[in-house]
Amino acid sequence: MPFSDSSAASSDPAPPPPPPPQPQPQPRPHENGSGEASDAAERRLREAEERLREAIEELQRHHARRGPGGGDRPECEHGDGSCAAHAIGNLCQSFLLSYGVRVGIGILLRAFKLARRKSYSSILDLKQLVSEKDLIVREEACRVGLLFGGFTGSYHALRCFLRRIRRKETPLNAILAGSVAGLSIFALDDSSRRRTLALYLLARLGQCAYNSAKSKNKFHLWEVIGAWRFFTLFLGMCSVDKLVLSEIGRKIESKLLPILMVLPEVMYAFVMRPESLPKSYQDFIQKTGPVAEPVYKAVRECCRGGPVDIVALSTYLSNKKGSGSLKLTEYPAIIPCSIIHPDSSSCLAHNATAFSATFRKTFPLYFSLTFVPFVVLRLQKFLESPALTCWRAAVGAVRSTTFLSAFVSIFQGAICLHRNVAIKDHKLVYWFAGGLAALSVLLEKKARRGELALYVLPRAGDSLWYILINRHLFPDIKNAEVALFCLCMEESCTI
Repeated sequence: MPFSDSSAASSDPAPPPPPPPQPQPQPRPHENGSGEASDAAERRLREAEERLREAIEELQRHHARRGPGGGDRPECEHGDGSCAAHAIGNLCQSFLLSYGVRVGIGILLRAFKLARRKSYSSILDLKQLVSEKDLIVREEACRVGLLFGGFTGSYHALRCFLRRIRRKETPLNAILAGSVAGLSIFALDDSSRRRTLALYLLARLGQCAYNSAKSKNKFHLWEVIGAWRFFTLFLGMCSVDKLVLSEIGRKIESKLLPILMVLPEVMYAFVMRPESLPKSYQDFIQKTGPVAEPVYKAVRECCRGGPVDIVALSTYLSNKKGSGSLKLTEYPAIIPCSIIHPDSSSCLAHNATAFSATFRKTFPLYFSLTFVPFVVLRLQKFLESPALTCWRAAVGAVRSTTFLSAFVSIFQGAICLHRNVAIKDHKLVYWFAGGLAALSVLLEKKARRGELALYVLPRAGDSLWYILINRHLFPDIKNAEVALFCLCMEESCTI
């Protein structure tokens, strides 16, 4: 056989022939710039390998923390430090920040007061600037610091405690820690202040829920109220596009509607039911406005159909020029403008004076409320550009003061207008006057309008709370505001 003969004949087989040379591939034109792409791909691969290595190490540490019963013992968020040291550190930090803000506002207001007296040299005198007699904010600042510091410290301590006891980290830990830490509200000794703070927090939670539902197109207050339908019917005759109308309605809802709903109630409560408002807020409105307290009392008694205190009203008017010819009756149909502003016979001049006087009285307050948080809470930015910080604080204070001055002037103007066209007073006049004056919020920045609504809303809620309890429509539960605050804090801690 030829194949067997040839293989048997050669004892050493011949080496195989070398393979033919392969032709070298010619580089394509588009492959000349592929080096950078390959480098980027290698870099991404190395980053992915690094992340995978870190994940494996984290998984190994996770398994190493397993307890003897097989349950997990999650590591605290503050790392290797002591839980007690972490809680105390948060307590001290929150206490110092809140205490510093409150004392800083008090010192700045005291400096404005000294400057108004043209006693500029006394501003540099610490005995007059921060004396115990004139600067009565120490106790209040300590209580505010204990409130926020106590909550922060106890919350973190309880979170660590529950994490170690339950051997797991769940939302229930935050709920329990937030509700128990909410007892720090007892640092405030005034129940009305505790109630105001609890209602403010409740309003904040409502805002969060509303914004969440609105972002998902599940709820729009403007459509629910139904007022946009009448608005559409009115403007539909002008062939306005429905999408434009809907957008206008949502703008009104998100920017103006909260203020228009809250401020009329507050002003009505101030005139007709002042005892339903917190004492500090009632005093602030009284000092800001140009009408004296005996006049408001006479207006209140007139609207209720009761006798007017002529003795108190005469005592007030005795020190005013041109008030000797006024005739006072015990049951007037309406309190005239000559009693509301006896210093001026012109309603227009009175409102202009009210605007300027309100601006002068409230600018130091708004500047302090704007400037001090800028310095205390954003110290690094203040040190980098102090002039810019002062300028922004001044601009914000001027804008907020202009809003409040316009509000007071419009409210008083609406009351004077009613007295020039009507012969009988009615308590709803002050509700509508507050709603008309609320339009002055357009002078504020858009971001501040919601903040103003949330600031005023607890006062309106506090007034409603008082009225419901006074009319026996709501049970008077002792420390109910504490329970409400704890409930709101446990909900806010889970957000």
